[in-house]
Amino acid sequence: MTGERYEEEDRTAPVVAGLLLAAGGGRRLGGRPKALLPLRGRPLIEHAVRTLRAGGCDRVHVVLGAAAGQVRARAELSGCTVLDNPYWESGMGSSLRVGLDSLTGTGTDAVVLLLVDQPWIGSGAVTRVRSACRSTATLAAASYGGRRGHPVLFGSDHWPGIAKSAEGDQGARAYLSTRADEIELVECGDIADPTDIDTPLDLERLKRIGS
Repeated sequence: MTGERYEEEDRTAPVVAGLLLAAGGGRRLGGRPKALLPLRGRPLIEHAVRTLRAGGCDRVHVVLGAAAGQVRARAELSGCTVLDNPYWESGMGSSLRVGLDSLTGTGTDAVVLLLVDQPWIGSGAVTRVRSACRSTATLAAASYGGRRGHPVLFGSDHWPGIAKSAEGDQGARAYLSTRADEIELVECGDIADPTDIDTPLDLERLKRIGS
């Protein structure tokens, strides 16, 4: 009886995928693709994939752009659905559309969105945000001292609206700004740092944690 009950609960649990945007060309880093920045001797993209998996995501979809061929050749991405965004230079919005389109029709109830250039966001933050999923209508986001950041969770009911509004570097920002009262904020400031890697100074910090 107990085993049957747990099996039934497993069937009703939301299916939450991870979506990693890793298309950036690192323009302010001298054109070094962010996915290939080194962390402890391996490409940064591998660290981000492990973060999503350790955070409980049932599957991981990865969107590449800059130097996509090099990333595929040098990074260990087995088990991931790896997608190329030929329009990556137009901004994050196009990569988000590619990722959401790849998840549509897969039976996924929600997706946790993570950016490749935020290595100080670990699996603990992904777990907290993922745990906020209640249904396909859920919107949730990590919060840092009350300020919304990544990772962000989108229930599948919202994917068409997000894809429609995702332009340039805005990603889902425009869509979320109209639904601020629907977003569950999940405080993660005690376990994560949302700082991204945009400048040579940020890159030096990355080198220090990887040494």
